[in-house]
Amino acid sequence: MLEKVSSAVSTPAYVFNSDEFAARCRAVRDGLDRRMGLCFSIKANPFLLHILPDAVDHVEVCSPGELHICKAVLNAADAGRIIYSGVNKGMSDVTEALEYGVGIITAESPSQAALINDCAAKLGIRPRVILRLTSGNQFGMDAGSVRTTLLNSDSYPCVDFVGLHYYSGTQKKSAGVIKKDAASFFDLAASLESETGWSPELMEYGPGAAVDYFGENSDEVDADLLEKVCNELNVYADRYSVNVEMGRFLAAPCGTYFTRVADIKNNDGSNFIICDGGINHLNYYGQTMAMKVPHITALNSSETAVEYTLCGSLCTTADLLVRKVALPELKVGDVLAFARCGAYSVTEGIALFLSRELPAVYLYSDEKGLHPIRDVRQISDLNI
Repeated sequence: MLEKVSSAVSTPAYVFNSDEFAARCRAVRDGLDRRMGLCFSIKANPFLLHILPDAVDHVEVCSPGELHICKAVLNAADAGRIIYSGVNKGMSDVTEALEYGVGIITAESPSQAALINDCAAKLGIRPRVILRLTSGNQFGMDAGSVRTTLLNSDSYPCVDFVGLHYYSGTQKKSAGVIKKDAASFFDLAASLESETGWSPELMEYGPGAAVDYFGENSDEVDADLLEKVCNELNVYADRYSVNVEMGRFLAAPCGTYFTRVADIKNNDGSNFIICDGGINHLNYYGQTMAMKVPHITALNSSETAVEYTLCGSLCTTADLLVRKVALPELKVGDVLAFARCGAYSVTEGIALFLSRELPAVYLYSDEKGLHPIRDVRQISDLNI
């Protein structure tokens, strides 16, 4: 597939494989108890809304911009699948979300709960609201505030508090850590039920399961962690209606970043490759790119191995994709394919630095082949 696609794309480019995305979603679904739901957090990759599989029940959006993407891409009938989250929701944001018909909206503070209530009163509707629990950071509210909000539910007569939301971070490599994290969340629900008489209809939980980006057997490592995490979460299916929220874990394996060799040089005995992309496009979690070697395929036929330092096109010494990697001997025009970049690379890169263009974006499936959804885009106007 890589050879076929590389000859058809303009570089730099992202290609997102809908077959792989759907397979990953099915793997998670198959591991979870059949009564549990699955939610895709689109901040990991909003372009995947174009190929959202049936295995996903909900999508989480965390900003007005992401809501606008949903309105542009999804069918109006899908609005009810949206969980609208985010710490900074203004009155116009909440009003737009409620008018659009989002299925659930989160309250990240008592004042947000009051704001949602006020907007609902003006619109004459009664939205479903979940209260977000903090893990000790700026997101959500502490257990005491959640408890007080529920005890004072009469102060919010125009909303239904239907559940709790909890997500404490990403790249958790230990199922034991996730087990402990989940237990604290579900134990709080039981405590609240006992103290207030309120019973949650939905428990929205993000386990933050890690993706293995740099190992030789990444798929096996991911599969092993998924099995353990599902076993830990499935024990709660008898007690609650649980929605498992994932972004990175669902999206990462489906993406490939293609960049072309623009120049080759030897400086003081070191071989440098200048690519037409760089760290403004390619970003692996918490990673200074040069410090690890991701999965790279050189799309040429050379059998001679050469050690290279791979650099991007930015005018900064920080633009190192890989400091040392042995690849088939490269020539100008050869294409390098970086795997497992379906999550965040497309949105987290320092896109505006030096006013370099945004990469093209393509979707691919075995049935439909390659389909462009965004051309290479010039962004210099944004910096004028």
